Amino acid sequence: MPNGSVGKEEIAMQTNDIVAVVVTGVLGAIVVALSVVLLTGRGAGLIAGFGALSAEERAKYDTKKLCRFVGAVFLPAGLAIPCIAVAAIYRIVWLSVAIPIAIVALIVFAAVYCNTGNRFRK
Repeated sequence: MPNGSVGKEEIAMQTNDIVAVVVTGVLGAIVVALSVVLLTGRGAGLIAGFGALSAEERAKYDTKKLCRFVGAVFLPAGLAIPCIAVAAIYRIVWLSVAIPIAIVALIVFAAVYCNTGNRFRK
């Protein structure tokens, strides 16, 4: 191949990279949008299990405080999701492993925090 030309493998790799960034960017944007809704104190039905509670049970919780906490957890997770693709494109292995681990740790922390100590009870 003459200098300056691009092989099919390189084009495919670039296309895959673009697709990865677009897909993770869209997923991240969805999570950030849900986070913004929750940060406003709305969208309690988006919280796993909360929508399934009876009206009497839901009345026992400070819904706005719970929504804001879950929104604050979703925001860094949503911002970090596209970084996974960028880390993979630039072959930063430790970062492409660390981000999903950090997101899972954040979710586990939030689940434990929400379900202990009656922090969100009225």
